[in-house]
Amino acid sequence: MESAVLKIENFSAFFGENQVLKEINLSIPQNRITAIMGPSGCGKTTIIRCINRMHELIPDAKVSGKIFLDSEEIYATDAIIVRRQIGMVFQKPNPFPMMSIYDNVIAGYNLNGMKLNKDEKDKIVEESLKRAALWEEVKETLHRRGTFLSGGQQQRLCIARALAMRPAILLLDEPTSALDPKATSYIEELIVQLKDAVSIILVTHNMAQAARVSDFAAFLYLGELVEFGPTGRMFTAPKDKRTEAYLTGKFG
Repeated sequence: MESAVLKIENFSAFFGENQVLKEINLSIPQNRITAIMGPSGCGKTTIIRCINRMHELIPDAKVSGKIFLDSEEIYATDAIIVRRQIGMVFQKPNPFPMMSIYDNVIAGYNLNGMKLNKDEKDKIVEESLKRAALWEEVKETLHRRGTFLSGGQQQRLCIARALAMRPAILLLDEPTSALDPKATSYIEELIVQLKDAVSIILVTHNMAQAARVSDFAAFLYLGELVEFGPTGRMFTAPKDKRTEAYLTGKFG
């Protein structure tokens, strides 16, 4: 069995009285890409918002059960520390609009009050942009605003910003749904390259994308984890009829 970087145990999430995740048990393998699939409203985004402690920012939201990052229980840890270790990239590219490309990359350090000298900042910015396959395109324009970039470049900038904190896990919430096919292909290649350095959880409604890039896949339906396993096996021989119905387009 692959070693797990994250373990979710008997985990449920609620908005007020409405239960949106039901007793989830899931181990996320280290340095692999795990896709979380399922129809709209099944709990995909909620589960990753719970993993980086954003769910609780919503009034009336609550959770039960445990999530362990390595051996640390994340709900017993300061949420700010959890978010340093678990980076997140959202559906729509969201560089900080008033900041330069350079300042976007190191924003996490500034927001956390972590002091760096100029050499340290320069090194982190260059390394992070290289890892996000963006350095060559922006190295001459680091002090222009990030909003001048194309959509695909902005999303890679957001990935660089998340990687700059050197997280153990990178959460990607449908990171290509706002991008054109060429930019999508670029981001998919990048995700595959990144798994050597960081464990990736990819929320996607795009089954072809899950098949292309992920090593493991989880299928959620109505807040339940229906099935989890190697992506190839799930796509060719799903064990649950509901997984098969979803993958063959009978609902979704």
